[in-house]
This record gives sequence, structure tokens and C-alpha cells, in this order.
Amino acid sequence: MTTGCIILAGGAGKRMKSERPKVLCEVLKKPMLGWVMDTAEEFGFDETAVITGYRKELTEEFVSKRGGIIYTYFQSEQKGTGDAVKRAGEFIEASEYICVLNGDAPFIDAETLRRSLELHKSTNASVTVITAEIAEPTGYGRIIRGANGEFTAIREQKDCSPEEAQICEVNSGAYWFNSAALLRALPQLTDKNASGEFYLTDCVELIGNARAYKSDNPDIVLGANTRRGLLELNERARLRVIDRLLDEGVSFVSTDGIVIGADVKIGCDTTVLPNTMILGKTVIGKGCTVGANSHIEDCTVGDNVILNNVQAYSSTVEDNVKIGPFAQLRPGTVIRKGVKIGDFVEVKNSDIGENTAISHLTYVGDSDVGRGVNFGCGCVTANYDGVNKFRTEIGANAFIGCNTNLIAPVKVGENATTAAGSTITKEVPPNSLALERSQTRIIENWQKNFQRKRK
Repeated sequence: MTTGCIILAGGAGKRMKSERPKVLCEVLKKPMLGWVMDTAEEFGFDETAVITGYRKELTEEFVSKRGGIIYTYFQSEQKGTGDAVKRAGEFIEASEYICVLNGDAPFIDAETLRRSLELHKSTNASVTVITAEIAEPTGYGRIIRGANGEFTAIREQKDCSPEEAQICEVNSGAYWFNSAALLRALPQLTDKNASGEFYLTDCVELIGNARAYKSDNPDIVLGANTRRGLLELNERARLRVIDRLLDEGVSFVSTDGIVIGADVKIGCDTTVLPNTMILGKTVIGKGCTVGANSHIEDCTVGDNVILNNVQAYSSTVEDNVKIGPFAQLRPGTVIRKGVKIGDFVEVKNSDIGENTAISHLTYVGDSDVGRGVNFGCGCVTANYDGVNKFRTEIGANAFIGCNTNLIAPVKVGENATTAAGSTITKEVPPNSLALERSQTRIIENWQKNFQRKRK
């Protein structure tokens, strides 16, 4: 048995007022198309295709960055969902079962796809419509069932009788097809309707032998056509993630301003404080405090870590670390166990050894720092000469005095000390003191003469 997935992603979404395709509008800082592709990946389709349209180059760029083999087909004119699926004719031929998903319906889940496929196969159906029961069905196509509960038709809102309009089971727009049946039906579609488009829903009637699977997840039908709708999706997704984390032992003193991505993992007894964003593939350990006012993205954080007003991107923080407030970790940074980083410190692409202290007003870039190092206030590793970037190496238990400038490439040995105000341009041997200042010059009565000149 081979399975293929076609994701419809060609719509412009004019009411979004965006220069991007609608499917690239974001829910929890991830494009809606990304949510659907994640589900397809979790399900494990043999092959996946994306139908592009408006600003296809942007959609294709997003798809290509995900890696793997994803086929793309271009729908040059927006002529309906049936026409979009036609673009992938050769793709359909390669699989026994074809699943069609909407790229702007981010909450479809892999369990729904598995169970609907089981129904599709066990009943020898030619097409299976994936449905959901929702409280407010206005605007959705209703699922009509017979006396014994068997699926008989999809009735669009405008065609519903008063009784049918009360039905709360609706079409999600996701389907399973036998590929041979779908290939026979697609050429039979017509655009003889009010919109002048080819509708994939017509294939259900053309093919016959149809079933309907009702998902336990009512959110699978949700999409967004406007910014207000997109905001509603974001809020729903935000609360769903917080609800899951509460069940997993994460604490919130308030959920105000907290946004946590769907792929984030957080250990028990960690507290997330207000106005904090945790995004991407971030993993945070147990017993941490994150926030307030922090932004953590694509990071790995150990246990018992405090991140107070921290910006961190693509970095690793080990156990028992305290960072902040007003600190930034830039990509490529590794903070080892027991490190303390204070206010107004920036660390970039550096490895900071265990129990090192970088208290305040310091920049450490492109550096390898040993364990137990102490940085005084206002230190800088000058890693860029305007053309190339170089690394600084600091040995264990070194003491970097206040306002030291380390001009890379340079090495400070173990247990070495740099005197406050020094600009270090040469290697400092272990156990030594480096003092590199200009000679002090004192001009007496300077202030008195200066004030006279100003008059």
C-alpha cells in the first residue's frame, strides 16, 4: 500500500491583505502550511506534493527549506480545488491512496488521518470525507447521513433545507481517494456553477461509494480568510499549547502575553512568566524559571535554569545557569553548567565554561572560555577586523579585569589576569598578569584653563 498527500497551497487570500500566499501566514510564528506539512510528516506518507499558485516562488522557497523530497505543482489560475488537484495528475498515479489536505487548515492531526484511512480501507470505499462536529456550522458544507447513519451527501450552506441547516457535522475539506477513482473523476468536473470553478467536492458524487469519517478533533475544520480569523487561530493554538503544558506540570502565574510554539517541550516544575515567547524547536528542562519578558527560540535549556528578560536564539544552556536581566544569546552559543551571566551581556557563537561569571556590560563573541573565568564590567572580545572574524581563547580560572579589550586572535592562559583598562593584543601566558595601557599624563589646572577658553 502506498499513500500520497496533496496539500492545496495556491490561494492568494486577498482578504488577508498580504503580499504572501495565505498559507504562509503564521500561527504561533509558524506558517499554516508548516503545520499541515508537519502533520503529513508525522503520518508518514510515502510521497507529498504541494500545489502552489499565488507568489509560488515564496511557497516553493518555504517547502525547499524543510528538506526532503516534496513535489510541487503550479496552478496558474485560481480555478478551484478540483483544478488544483488536476495539476498533480502524474503524482496521483504513483500512489494507491491519495489524501488531499488544505494548506490553510493548520489543526489537522495525524491520528485523524490514520483512523480515516482505516475506515476507508476497511469499508472498501472509493472516497472518504473527513468531517467534524462543531457548535457553529454556518458557512460549512453539511454532512447528510441516512437513517442508519451512512453518509449520503455533502450539502452546501446555500442549498440546505431548514432541517439540514441545523446539522452540526461539517465537511473539513480533507479527503481520502482511491487514486484510480480520483483520476477517472477529475476530467468529469465542470465549472458550471456560480463561481465558475472546478470543485473537488463534486468528485464525491461522481465517484460514489463514499464514506464519511467524523474526527474527534473539531478544530480540523478551522481556517482563516482574514487577519481577524488568523488572530482567532493564534489564540486557539496558544491556549491549546498552554493547556497541554499545564497537564505536563508546567506552571504559569498568569498567561498574559505568553506565546509558546506547538513544537516546544518544557519539563515539569518549570515556571513561565508573563510576556514571554518560546518558539521553534526549543526544549526546556525541569525546575526552570523563564521570563518575564523573554524570547527563547530554537534553544536547548537544561534543568534549574533562570532566564530573566533574556533573548536567546539557536543556543544551548546547560543545568543550573542564571542569565539576565537584559542579556542576549546569539546563535551558536553554548553556556555550560553553573554559569552566571548578568545584565547587558551579549554572547555570540561562543562556548562559556562551567561556573564562569560574566556579570554585566560585556560582549563575548567567537570565543572559547574555560571554566571558572571571571569577567569584570565592560569587557569586549574584539572579534572582527572589518574583513575577517577571529576567535579568542581564555583558559580556566582566568580573571579578565574591567574594561579589558581582547583583540582576536588572542589567547589568555589559565589562571592569568588582565589588568583593568587593558587592550590585550598578544598572548598572555598562564599564571601571569597582562597590563597594556598607555602612560598616564596629568595636565594640571586643565579645567580652569578650559573654562577660560569657553568664555
